[in-house]
Amino acid sequence: MKKLAKNIALCIQPVPQTIVTCRDSEGHNNALVVGFTANVSLDPIMVMVGIVPTRHSYHMVKETGCFVINLPGKSFQKEYAYLGSRSGRDEDKFAALGLKWTDAEYVNAPILTDCPVSIECSVIESTRPGSHELFIGKVEAVHVDEEYLDANGNIQWEKIDLMK
Repeated sequence: MKKLAKNIALCIQPVPQTIVTCRDSEGHNNALVVGFTANVSLDPIMVMVGIVPTRHSYHMVKETGCFVINLPGKSFQKEYAYLGSRSGRDEDKFAALGLKWTDAEYVNAPILTDCPVSIECSVIESTRPGSHELFIGKVEAVHVDEEYLDANGNIQWEKIDLMK
């Protein structure tokens, strides 16, 4: 017999876990754990991230109109926990963790090179239906560790040990 759940705030568990990276107009990088991510469209290819307006990274994404979604492997658990529990307002999380990164090719944001998949996005619109602003991003490029691509360039998701 089914019963009504009392805590329905997260009635759908987002999988996989994601880290959004961004950069402000002065060149400061930041990363935050984002629980609201989803595919939005196949043509053009678009995704969505939801960020609470009080988060430090919110203003960076709003100002620059871009972000990168990084999908961490299970080996990135310690860094993921740190990024989700600290604010870039208080410290440089990249320096504190010694994060390895490179500049994205199409957007002005960093890519976490220790994450097996990174998705460059340009914001094409946003909406705030509730607690989070939903940033809809056109996918500009998807970077994948070579070992996870087949001969045709398709991602072999079953081979990647992503955090769930």
